[in-house]
Amino acid sequence: MIMTFRWYGQSFDPIPLEFIRQIPGVSGAVCTLMDVPVGEEWPLEKIMAMKKQVNGAGLTMEVIESVNIHEDIKLGLPTRDVYIENYIKTIRSLHKAGVKVICYNFMPVFDWTRSELAMPLADGSNVMAYDQKIIEKIINPQQMADQLQKDFDGFAMPGWEPERLAQLQILFDQYKNVTHEDLRKNLKYFLERVIPVCEECDVKMAIHPDDPPWDLFGLPRIVNNKENLEKIMNLVDSEYNGITLCTGSFGSDPNNNLPDIIRYFGGKKRIHFAHIRNIKIVHPGEFYETSHLSCDGSFDMYEIMKAFYDIGFQGYVRPDHGRMIWAENGRPGYGLYDRALGITYLNGLWEALVKNHA
Repeated sequence: MIMTFRWYGQSFDPIPLEFIRQIPGVSGAVCTLMDVPVGEEWPLEKIMAMKKQVNGAGLTMEVIESVNIHEDIKLGLPTRDVYIENYIKTIRSLHKAGVKVICYNFMPVFDWTRSELAMPLADGSNVMAYDQKIIEKIINPQQMADQLQKDFDGFAMPGWEPERLAQLQILFDQYKNVTHEDLRKNLKYFLERVIPVCEECDVKMAIHPDDPPWDLFGLPRIVNNKENLEKIMNLVDSEYNGITLCTGSFGSDPNNNLPDIIRYFGGKKRIHFAHIRNIKIVHPGEFYETSHLSCDGSFDMYEIMKAFYDIGFQGYVRPDHGRMIWAENGRPGYGLYDRALGITYLNGLWEALVKNHA
C-alpha cells in the first residue's frame, strides 16, 4: 500500500507540499493541473514543472487526479475525437513524467454533489453532507450550482469548472435523451481509443465511482455498483482499464458491500487507486462525511482495510473528504488536519493487519 495525499498545485492549494511531507507514512502527492481547461492537452512543460515541485519536497508524483473528460466525449458528439486525441497526447506526456495511474470519472454535467458544504457536527467541526430530499426540491440546478460556487469560498473545485457550469441549461438539453446504455457506449468508444495507448505507456486508467451512486436530476449514472462496474471492466478487457475504489462514493448506497467489491475486483487486479474514507448514513439518500474512524461513521474500516490486505493490494491510497477542524480555512472536505489524522488511522490499521498475519 502506497499512501498519498491530494494536492491541487502551488497556486490553488493552501496546503504546502512541505506540510504533506511531514505526515507520517506519506510518500506521494496526487496532483492535477487546475489551470488547463477540460478537453485541452496538458502541456509537457507544466507537467514537468509540477513534478519538479513535488519531487523537490521529497514526494513522488505517480498518480494524477484528474484528467477530466470533456462533455462532448460523454455525449458522443462528433467533436469527441478531437478531445480524445488531446487526452491521448496528455497520457503520453504524463508517461514521460513517470505517472502510473490516471483517476477520472464519467459523471454527466456534475462531478460529486452535496446539498451542504459545511454542516456543523456536535464536536464543533463541519463537514459536507447530502440529503436527497433537498436535492429533489431543486427545480433549477443552475441555482444550486451558483450557490455551491459561492460556498466554495474562493477555492476552485475540480469538476465544478465555472465556464462549464455557466452553460448548465445547454448541457441538460443535450443530455435530455441520453440513456444509461448510451453513456456506457460512449465510455466504450473512449476506452477503446485510450487503453491501447495506456498499455503502450504503462499508465493505468482508474475510473472513479459516481458520487452519489445514483441518477441525479434525471442524468444517467453508470459507475455505481458491482454489476455496472463489471460491465465497464468488460468494455475493454485490459488490466489498464481499472478502478479508483472510493469507499465513500460506493458506500453511500447501503446495498453496496464494500469488502466484497474490493475482493472481487482486487482479485482481478483492476483496483489501481483507492480513496478510503468513512461516512454516516442517516438513512438511504441522506449521509454526511465523518472522521475516518469506524465508530464515527457507518463503515467498518477494519474490514475495508482487511479486504485490501487480503487481495495483496500494493497500489496507491489516499484519505478523502475529511472534516474541517481546528479552525482551519480551506477547500471544503480537503483540509490538512483531519485527512492527516485519517492517514495515521489507516496506517495503524494496516500495520496491525501486517503484524497479525506475520
